[in-house]
Amino acid sequence: MSMAGNLRKVTSLGGVGGLRKVARLARRRPRVDLSHPARSPLGSSVVNCVTYRDGVRTPARGELGDVVEQVRKDRNGFVWLGLHEPTDQEFAGIAELFDLHPLAVEDAVEAHQRPKLERYGETLFAVFKTVCYVEHEELTATSEVVNTGEIMLFVGRDFVITVRHGRHGSLGPLREELESDPRQLAKGPSAVLHAIADHVVDDYLTVTDSVNLDIDQVETEVFAETGARVDPGRIYQLKRELLELKRAVVPLSRPLEELATRPIRVVDPEIQAYFRDVADHLLRAKEQIAAFDELLNSILQAHLAQVTVAQNEDMRKITAWAAIIAVPTMVCGVYGMNFDHMPELHWRYGYGVVLAVISVACAALYRVFRRTGWL
Repeated sequence: MSMAGNLRKVTSLGGVGGLRKVARLARRRPRVDLSHPARSPLGSSVVNCVTYRDGVRTPARGELGDVVEQVRKDRNGFVWLGLHEPTDQEFAGIAELFDLHPLAVEDAVEAHQRPKLERYGETLFAVFKTVCYVEHEELTATSEVVNTGEIMLFVGRDFVITVRHGRHGSLGPLREELESDPRQLAKGPSAVLHAIADHVVDDYLTVTDSVNLDIDQVETEVFAETGARVDPGRIYQLKRELLELKRAVVPLSRPLEELATRPIRVVDPEIQAYFRDVADHLLRAKEQIAAFDELLNSILQAHLAQVTVAQNEDMRKITAWAAIIAVPTMVCGVYGMNFDHMPELHWRYGYGVVLAVISVACAALYRVFRRTGWL
């Protein structure tokens, strides 16, 4: 019997009609990442469950409880259980089997947690925010740039449970990469914890590089000399998406610092040096995000300044034309008064002279305004 079948027994989905219950759960569940071949074809939350002894993957036979008992008896391996968006019912049996704290279980099922690291007895509970860059042909005021998810880990002396939320961040390729390095994997569950932390932080750097390209594009358009107006909503959208990225990256500093510096029973001392490297990468991502935020503020201020300058130029042009039009308006207003005794009112050449005076005055004003740059 497969491990997925055993887990469905543990999570009380086995027995008579168990397959029907699994099918109903699969119909209610949203679409998830099926890219990894280990994904359960029945659509339950179980992605994979394997055991490792001395860093080498070994076949697991029998009930999950028996497998865990055997691993704990041998004391030279661990179980890696992967789940995707489990329900309370699906996770209940697993939580009981591995003696997981109810508060941590609630966080793992409900998700929407800040990155953190908590210790419950002999079990370490870690939360990582995963991010991915959303490709788009053109950045608009409503474009989604950054999509986030979550990975929760329960790390014990002989087990690792990963709970993933979101439609990205599949751990299948990471699992295969770890299996290609048995020496690292032989260091136990903390090696998996480090690999996932390193994978998540590397994704941060990848996303920041992509966001940098979007910011460069907006910056180029703002300072372009084509005269085209830039939609400020695009700048605000980038700032909003950058804030989403910041919420994922910044709170992770303290958990990584604790993993890198404080002795933790379930973390191999040799692995702590690797966590320091991950913390350095996270610091780079934080610095990039802070720089992007400042740059977007500068771009927005520059855009607003350009709009103000353009409005001032428009007002100067309007004022200049109003001054030119004021000349004929004044002359016509004077001669529009109904007085009998006005100079040159009955003069034969008065009409032509008045038009000539108006034309010369308007031309002189136009030339003056052109020289001063108002027109």
